[in-house]
Amino acid sequence: MSLIVSSIQRKPKISASRKLMLKSLMVAKAKEELEQEILVKEEEKHRYLAERAPPLNTSTLSLGQLQDLCRELHAKIDVVDEERYDIEAKVMLNTREIKDLNIKVLDLRGKFKRPNLRRVRVSADAILRSLLGSKHKVSMDLRANLKSVKKEDAEKKRPVEDSDWRKNVEAMSGMEGRKKMFDAAKGPAQ
Repeated sequence: MSLIVSSIQRKPKISASRKLMLKSLMVAKAKEELEQEILVKEEEKHRYLAERAPPLNTSTLSLGQLQDLCRELHAKIDVVDEERYDIEAKVMLNTREIKDLNIKVLDLRGKFKRPNLRRVRVSADAILRSLLGSKHKVSMDLRANLKSVKKEDAEKKRPVEDSDWRKNVEAMSGMEGRKKMFDAAKGPAQ
């Protein structure tokens, strides 16, 4: 009994207002770290561009030197495009391989998403045809295998009594009636 009472009277370790305050502090800290990360990435980008592409001074260059500079820049662009294409191809290959491996893992585990099944009315012939194939002609007419019973035979076996039902009940009551029922059940079996 004390176990039940202690679980009912149990208080949470942290109050709701304290939880809310901690959540807001966590969100604020995450926001600050995100802003800091964006600034660091921007600085890295500027440093990389300054290192790879120094500023151009085209005012002192002649027409021939400008054309040479354009050819060099086009050659560098071609090299970068080739590298980008190769990297994209590798990434696509890796993602395809990852997908295939994930599918293999799911198959090995045996846990795959099963589709929702719908009820479909299919005849017995269609089921047999799908199991045995279209070569086998099997008809499953269940009514053909049943024994036919004529109504006249059934009526002859069960004579209709027009007598009063009370007489029948009185005749079957007591020990004599039970003996008659026992003899009637025993009779056809011998």
